[in-house]
Amino acid sequence: MEMPEPVILVANGDLRLSANQKCWPAQSRVEESVMAAIRSQSFEVRRGHPFDPAKQHGFIDSQKRGMEVFRDIPIDAPLVVVEAVWQYSHHLLHGLYTIAAPSSP
Repeated sequence: MEMPEPVILVANGDLRLSANQKCWPAQSRVEESVMAAIRSQSFEVRRGHPFDPAKQHGFIDSQKRGMEVFRDIPIDAPLVVVEAVWQYSHHLLHGLYTIAAPSSP
């Protein structure tokens, strides 16, 4: 039996470092809850980008970073964007264009 692709989780951030740092604890808690829910349905889940210890947050914080992240995500990977805090940014848009939407049965 073939194992399904892992579900990839990404999080869009703000341009401001201070906002991302302040919001990270809430984001992290919500991501853990979402990942637990996905795992409870017998799916593997992983973040599409790591926590950055130098910046002290795990958000995608620029368009450039978003493009780097999406280069490593297969176009047919199941993808979940998790946002626990308000963000006014467009760091994911170009990467989302590269992901193939699921087809209808």
